[in-house]
Amino acid sequence: MGWLCLLFLLFTTCQFNSTCSSSSFSSSSSSFSSRHLCHPDDSYALLQFKKAFSIRTLSLYSNRTISWQKGKDCCAWSGVTCEKRTGHVISLNLHFGGLQGNIHSNNSLFFLRHLRRLDLSRNDFQGSPISSQFGGFVSMTHLDLSNSNFSGPIPTEISHLSNLVSLNLSQAAVTLDTLSLNRIVQNLTNLRELDMAAVDMSSVVPDSFNNLSSSLTTLILFHCHLQGKFPESIFHPPNLRQVDLGSNYNLTGYFPKSNWSSPLESLDLSHTRISVDWHHLTRNFRSLRYLFLKNCTFVGSYLASLGNLTQIMLLDLSYNGFGGHIPWSLLNLERLKDLDLSGNNFVGQFPEVVRNSTGISYLYEFSEGPLVGPIPRHLTKLTLYNNSLNGTMPSWLGSLPSLEELNLRRNQLSGNIFEFQSRSLSRLDLSYNKLHGLVPRSIYELVNLGWLDLSSNNLSGTVEFEKFSKLQSLVRLNLSSNHLSLSFNNLSNNTWLELSTLDLSFCNISEFPYFLRASPNLEALYLSHNRIQGNLPKWLLDVGKESLTYLDLSHNFLTGTVELRWKNLQYLDLRNNSIQGKLPIPPPSTFYFTISNNQLIGEIPPIICSLSFLQILDLSYNRLSGKIPQCIGNFSQRLSVLDLRKNKFDGIIPNTFSTRNVLRNLNLNGNQLEGPLPLSLLTCRELEVLDVAKKQNS
Repeated sequence: MGWLCLLFLLFTTCQFNSTCSSSSFSSSSSSFSSRHLCHPDDSYALLQFKKAFSIRTLSLYSNRTISWQKGKDCCAWSGVTCEKRTGHVISLNLHFGGLQGNIHSNNSLFFLRHLRRLDLSRNDFQGSPISSQFGGFVSMTHLDLSNSNFSGPIPTEISHLSNLVSLNLSQAAVTLDTLSLNRIVQNLTNLRELDMAAVDMSSVVPDSFNNLSSSLTTLILFHCHLQGKFPESIFHPPNLRQVDLGSNYNLTGYFPKSNWSSPLESLDLSHTRISVDWHHLTRNFRSLRYLFLKNCTFVGSYLASLGNLTQIMLLDLSYNGFGGHIPWSLLNLERLKDLDLSGNNFVGQFPEVVRNSTGISYLYEFSEGPLVGPIPRHLTKLTLYNNSLNGTMPSWLGSLPSLEELNLRRNQLSGNIFEFQSRSLSRLDLSYNKLHGLVPRSIYELVNLGWLDLSSNNLSGTVEFEKFSKLQSLVRLNLSSNHLSLSFNNLSNNTWLELSTLDLSFCNISEFPYFLRASPNLEALYLSHNRIQGNLPKWLLDVGKESLTYLDLSHNFLTGTVELRWKNLQYLDLRNNSIQGKLPIPPPSTFYFTISNNQLIGEIPPIICSLSFLQILDLSYNRLSGKIPQCIGNFSQRLSVLDLRKNKFDGIIPNTFSTRNVLRNLNLNGNQLEGPLPLSLLTCRELEVLDVAKKQNS
């Protein structure tokens, strides 16, 4: 019926329109009947494009191209959008698509001339240059090539895309010069979003940004190696909402000091040398919601006025060396959820709680200090690490209903850890303080906890690991360097499938934690300075066989031979044990390997020279013998420490130290080596320690 109605309407229209002809009727009918079908040229181009790449099929990739099949309408393919009337492909979204291969200038992608939106972000194009052919998409409004392993210069042809509204080319290994930037700025007059994060702009003159489109809402130039004075005018566009200039370490400039109001909502000047005048910033940028000023240059009186930051939700003022007392009035900002004041040498204590006659709780600075404001129940993240705060932890912190992350690492806090009334915490770091007493029982009830670090305190008492059974989201657990007694009883059925880091160093344990057998994603295991005896159990060798990268079992009482089954180890520390047998060889991925102070015998097998990433190699204080492999000198392009002292090596010192090596410490003390010092030592320009004494003390 719908088809008949359309024919009737079309026929009626033609009756009353003298310009309507049979040819136009035929054309309209044909267009309607095929409007849902992909244009055959575009379908062919997409299939050819797919053939040009291998497709990673891991679950983290979207693998949209799996639905791309010959003979099926490409307008129904995942990631593909067509223009209804013509069937031409106008949008292609392959974000995180698992594509792997090169994009050459003759790639069939560039046949899709009707494209308006293209997203190829987060693929792997293996260092391909950004082709000048991308400049041929004259209808393009949105282009995203970010984080896809392109390299080389951004072609000037990108400036031909005069209809672009959004351009994202952010990634390392890509460069942009002043000429190309000037053309982009001049021609892309409709641009609203420009993201060039990590693009190397070290040769760009910052004044080139002066003429950016007045329509601009987003400018992201994070870590672009910009240097020189950044123009003040960049903060004036009427629609600008986000500016990120962070991590341009040599970028200078000033905020404009005139009285004006900016709509800016997000500003990042972290790790720049742009002078920040707090008074003018808070007066002119009243719409700010996200403010990142980590490691900045403050001028004038800082943190004096907060009243205008009424919209602020995230405030990062870390690593500015402010000193003095924390301006706790920051907690009174009504919308503030995330506050980071770490690394500022702040001193003093947390404010205390008092209640007025109506029972409402307020914060006061010290017992007789000024009023700060009501308890900040809206806070979700409080980061105060690397300061010098003292006194006890206030119990009101444990009652904040929305608090998800609390980081008080590296302060001088003492007393007991309070009991947590709220169960919202997902990350808790109280390490490197002076806290004592028991681990509070309420910690075992924080079911959302993924990160718990109580290390380097004076905590005592018995920790029964069975109590952690509710914390199934644990990713990192660190109880090291306390005075705790750990019990692994009743753990036969407990698993922590998400656990990636476990640190129980200096915990006085005498056995390997058997519950680790059910932690398949373990990446780092630290059990040093304990009382563990005997051989490595066979079940441990299968824990994290594919995932384990850091392993520290040093300063125990391990005996027997060692078999290494872990395939991706990078850091291995087995020193100060009683390990016997021949030297175990870690996998080629290892960059740190020490097995000093053991009872190893035999020669160094030549296979050790396959460890091409090795930076630290310490085999000292063993009973190794034979000749030092000549190939060991080839390490020196990466190797900085080679310690073979106090063994039984004989023969000559290898004469294979390569040019441009980075060797800093070569210790062969206490062996039976002979012959001349090798001439190739002259290439060791970084050498700081050279010890070839025969019987000297270490």
